[in-house]
Amino acid sequence: MKGWEGKRYWIVGASDGLGAALAKEMSKAGVDLIISSRTKSQLEKVAGELSRPCKTLQCDVRDSKSVEVALNRLGSIDGIVFMPAVYWPIPADKWHIDKALEMADVNFMGAFRVLGSVIKEFVERDSGHLVITGSMVESRGLPNSFGYTASKVGLSSLAGCIYFDLKYTNVRVQLVKPGYIDTRLTKKNSWPMPFMLTPEVAAKKMFRHMNTDRYCTTFPWQMSLIEKIIKLMPNWIYFKLF
Repeated sequence: MKGWEGKRYWIVGASDGLGAALAKEMSKAGVDLIISSRTKSQLEKVAGELSRPCKTLQCDVRDSKSVEVALNRLGSIDGIVFMPAVYWPIPADKWHIDKALEMADVNFMGAFRVLGSVIKEFVERDSGHLVITGSMVESRGLPNSFGYTASKVGLSSLAGCIYFDLKYTNVRVQLVKPGYIDTRLTKKNSWPMPFMLTPEVAAKKMFRHMNTDRYCTTFPWQMSLIEKIIKLMPNWIYFKLF
């Protein structure tokens, strides 16, 4: 996609990490941004670091009323990037129901609350751009990750379904599946995280994908290769290794 100057995009989940870094990349490219998250003070900090003025919207994707209020204040947009995520490394034998439900509610169900009205407008006018942020963790089950991994599997499946349904419209649908990124979420992990990227490097790769017509991208390439190998492993090998 070319000609970002003056385009209007809503980044949902832009208060830190990859979302904030992507906002900076898009702002530099001339995009008029609306950025949102639950934390107003952090949003204002990110807005102050952008190349162009932007609008901030406090929005809690767990709350349908909060999403409705944000949508009413949004105005017309050319595209949306869905990025909210919460994460706690919890093994299934120490099930924490509140945290498990929050991971499902923010990472997955939040997409249902946010995307529906936006997609409807895009389809009615036959133009728009929808970018959904998944994760490479969703290749297969992982230890200590049932809440996060399951929610990201659901999100990627949702993206694929939307892509199929809108394939013959002029609404572009893209899925981004990064590996480990150095954020407040990955800081909760106590195990090795190979080929970790900074948010700034990951944002450049994500924005590069948004400039293409391809549906899905995974990065970094080393983790993409590992993901492909993992998918081919018999279960007995995979579970023994991981």
